[in-house]
Amino acid sequence: MNFHSIPINRRKFLKTAAAGLSGIVAPSMLNAKYSTSPLSIGYLPITDSAPLLIAYALGYFSQEGVVIDRPVMVRSWKVLTESFLTGKFDITHMLFPIPVWMRLKHKFPVKVLAWNHTNGSAITVKGGSGINGFKDLKGKQIAVPSWYSMHNLLLQLGIKQMGLRPVIKSQSSKLGKNEVNLFILSPPEMPSALLGNKIDGFIVAEPFNALAELKLKARIMRFSGDMWKDHPCCVVVCNENLIRNYSLSVQKAVNAIVKAQIWLTSNPKEAAFLLSRDGEGFLPVSKGVLEQVFDDPADSELKHPEWGVSRIGFQPYPYPSATRFIIEQMKETVVEGDTSFLDNVDPVAATEELVDDSFVLKAINEIEGVGKPFLREETIEIN
Repeated sequence: MNFHSIPINRRKFLKTAAAGLSGIVAPSMLNAKYSTSPLSIGYLPITDSAPLLIAYALGYFSQEGVVIDRPVMVRSWKVLTESFLTGKFDITHMLFPIPVWMRLKHKFPVKVLAWNHTNGSAITVKGGSGINGFKDLKGKQIAVPSWYSMHNLLLQLGIKQMGLRPVIKSQSSKLGKNEVNLFILSPPEMPSALLGNKIDGFIVAEPFNALAELKLKARIMRFSGDMWKDHPCCVVVCNENLIRNYSLSVQKAVNAIVKAQIWLTSNPKEAAFLLSRDGEGFLPVSKGVLEQVFDDPADSELKHPEWGVSRIGFQPYPYPSATRFIIEQMKETVVEGDTSFLDNVDPVAATEELVDDSFVLKAINEIEGVGKPFLREETIEIN
C-alpha cells in the first residue's frame, strides 16, 4: 500500500495507516492489572517521542491488547524524570544517560527496553553569527537540555577536540579565552532564547532546530548524526518491577513501539502531519516544521558525505557497544553535581545491568520489516 497517495483526511488517514501493520503479532490474554488499569506514558514535545505517540495514535497498542491513556506532555527533562521516578508514568522515552544516572547513582530499578530512535538532534546557532564549527564556540553561551544527555556528551566531545574547555558558570561570569559556557534550558525555551540574544546557540532534539531554521533564520552548525553515526538518543524505559510483575504487558507494548518505528520509517510526510498541531496535536508545531525533520533529504549539504544518515532514524535494537561508549564518555563529561558514582563503573557490567533486550529481540524476530540486529562498531568523527 502506498501511503503517500492517500489524501490527508484525519479520520480516514488514521484508519488506513493503522491497518498497514495490523495482525503482525497476534494479541493474546493480557495481564489482569492492565486489562482494566491503563498504562501511562509521558513525553517531551520532541520528535524523540514519535514511536510512543504513533503507537498510540495508530492504535498499535490497542491492537496488541494494551490499554494506554493518551500520552501526557511535559516540558522539561527534569519534570519527566521526576514523574517517572515517582511512578506517574509507566513507560516513557528518556535521554540515554538519564537511566544510567538513575540506575548507577540512585539504584533506581529502571530498565532500558529498546532504542526509541537514532540521530534526531543538531547544534543550532544564530544566523550571521560567524559560528561555523566547534572552534568558533570559544567564549560563547550554549544551552543543553540536560546534563545527562547525549547532547551534552557530543557537544563536549567537539569542544574538547578543538582544544576548548567546557565550563558551567553563570551567564554573567567572565569567560576565559578558551572556555565555552554551558547551561540547562528546556527544549521549548531554546528558540526564543536564541531570538532574544540570551544564548549564542543550543544543541537539542528536533523539531526545535527545524523551527529555529524556518522561523528565526537560524542555522544548523552540525547534525548529531554527523558526529556519531546513527547514534542512540532517547530510549524506551520502564520500571523493572513492571517487567517482573507484568512481563506480557511490557512485551505487547514493545511490539507496538517496534511497529510504530517501521511505520515512521516508511511514512515521513504522514508522520509529520499526524504528530503536528494540524493532526493529532502531540507536538506544538506545524506539519511544515516536522516535514523539515522527517522528510529531510539524505543528500543535504550538511550531512556527512560518506555516511548518508537521515536527520532522524528509527531502529529499536539497543547495541551494547553504544551503551558502553556512552558510559565511558559520561566519565569525561562535565556536569553539575557529584559524578563519583561513575569512577569505578565497569561499562560492560553496567550495560548488562541497565539494558533488558529480551523484549525487543522477541519483537524483532516476530515482526516483519525490522532489520535483524548484529554487532557494530561505533563510528565517531568530530572535527
